[in-house]
Amino acid sequence: LIGPESGAAAVYGKAVLHGAEIAVEEINAQGGAQIVLLHQDDEHDAEKSVNAYNNVLDGGAQFILGAVTTSPCIAVATQAYEDRVFMLTPSASSTDVTANKDNMYQVCFTDPAQGVASAQLIADKKLGTKIGIIYNSSDAYSTGIYNAFKTKAEELGLEIVAAEAFASDDNADFSVQLSACKNGAADLVFMPIYYTPASLILKQAKDMGYAPTFFGVDGMDGILTMEGFDTSLAEGLMLLAPFSADATDDATVSFVTKYQEKYGETPNQFAADAYDGIYALYNAAVAAGITTDTSAEDACDKMIEQFQSLSVNGLTGQLSWVASGEVTKTPNVYVIKDAKYVKVD
Repeated sequence: LIGPESGAAAVYGKAVLHGAEIAVEEINAQGGAQIVLLHQDDEHDAEKSVNAYNNVLDGGAQFILGAVTTSPCIAVATQAYEDRVFMLTPSASSTDVTANKDNMYQVCFTDPAQGVASAQLIADKKLGTKIGIIYNSSDAYSTGIYNAFKTKAEELGLEIVAAEAFASDDNADFSVQLSACKNGAADLVFMPIYYTPASLILKQAKDMGYAPTFFGVDGMDGILTMEGFDTSLAEGLMLLAPFSADATDDATVSFVTKYQEKYGETPNQFAADAYDGIYALYNAAVAAGITTDTSAEDACDKMIEQFQSLSVNGLTGQLSWVASGEVTKTPNVYVIKDAKYVKVD
């Protein structure tokens, strides 16, 4: 497993590690084939991620869960394609991750899929009549979702009154972007961004007396557990996500209970995606007859073959895969009420 266990993206990396650890513990407790989980911190840095990849291979890894974030995953996937090592990322959603790599698969929705689904949901549920957009033009994840959303929104007849970019992960002032949305009378602001800048946008919108519906995607998940964040600012925030810790089905309740007992916090979708990813890798490996003695290169072709017909009933839905590596599952939209996710039917 490769992901950021420290640094700015550590919330994602730690969630992935913890979700994976719970799945590994469950599987090993069954007494059959055993999993050894090797994990390395890449600090959300592409060069360090490649080093982490080499380290886990030196440790005997036969396939990779990761990398967690997009740019590091692209770097690692390029190397893994040359080495013929199978990879399944829980959360790197850019199509650049899997492009021209038959060994690279995703548990998460792709960026274009999120953009298209968001536009469709906003139109179908009539969530807004005038749409503002705030996105990060320096980030492949954000721009990929934005471009797909814009195209689909225009196709559906949604009126985009402002499309405002910012160009840095550490941007702190969103007054220009918010003013453009407010001046355009946007009653819904679409934010295909991560929760850190989103938290600042919500605070600054409140300070300027602007209260549209804010709608995010999976990078928004984690905002409620962000240190120092006033969760009341997220009241009414909507987001597209495959998992809610507040769901009442037995599998989710069991996972959330174990996670809270072990780590003292509530799991987000990244933890759930990693949990599903471990089970997908395990089921494919068992079906393929992979043993400890199987080389990573030999395992790669076997895993590719298995994933063409694999189906996993996971925490994030019923998962299956197409040859391009993209997952097929149904997204859900949630609204935050009283610091909890409530599914929108």
